[in-house]
Amino acid sequence: MQLITENINNTIENNQVSSFPVIIKIVDSLKKILEEDKKQKHPLFLNVKESVIFNIARKALDDADARFLIGIAGESASGKTTFVQNAIRSCIAEERTDLYTIVCCDDYYFDWSKELKEAGSYEAFFAKGYSFDTPKAINLELMKDHLVSLKNGSAVRSPDYNFTTCESFPHGVLKKPAKIIVNEGLYVLNEDIRDIMDVKVYVFTPFEIIKDRWYRRAESRGKTGHAADMQFENVNTTAQTYIRPAMQCADIVMNGVVSSAYIQEMTEKIFRTIDNIAKEYKS
Repeated sequence: MQLITENINNTIENNQVSSFPVIIKIVDSLKKILEEDKKQKHPLFLNVKESVIFNIARKALDDADARFLIGIAGESASGKTTFVQNAIRSCIAEERTDLYTIVCCDDYYFDWSKELKEAGSYEAFFAKGYSFDTPKAINLELMKDHLVSLKNGSAVRSPDYNFTTCESFPHGVLKKPAKIIVNEGLYVLNEDIRDIMDVKVYVFTPFEIIKDRWYRRAESRGKTGHAADMQFENVNTTAQTYIRPAMQCADIVMNGVVSSAYIQEMTEKIFRTIDNIAKEYKS
């Protein structure tokens, strides 16, 4: 892991002096956790911009009502969903929608059920040029509108997508505004969306591991044989254009091959550290 140290003195001069010692204490404490993580055989954090730690701490202390929009991107089968599930599980013992809301990019796929039925099979569907692995396959404009609404305090109904039939149910799942809004998926760091994110996270996973995970998941969704091969070839090609470049703009790059137990351990440690220091500050 390489910590990219950026000059934060100018930012400090423009904010409330009273919270500076606490902010710096949070930053220093988290840096120690990251340094310990770096010593592991498989560290969770591969790259972290120091400025993002400072900005999170400052916003949390200076604005008690602030909502954090966290975008988590990565290739198909990189481990984005696994990371989100374990991070949430470690920090919050019970599901409370006032604390967090998860918005999945996968829910916003356009409805292609009619086209799939007309093609007769996934193989014929892909042969006609349809692809699930480009930004055009997903209603990113609607997803962005929903994220902005949530961040502004308004509830939304995200679509509910069926990966077997390619059918989209437009008013599927109620999402309520929360302290932490997590948006995970292939294109959440797309250039048309990433500007609304408070924290940009990229999950990096080696190609061979992604390939193995992808084929196992494809089988569970009814895609096997030549149809699966055709789609994976497209997945790999489009990832080079639309997904992998997002790693360069990420504030944090996560390791997609660490265990669930270690994800929970690290996120719990980070959450507890920030919480304890914040409580000291408020008291």
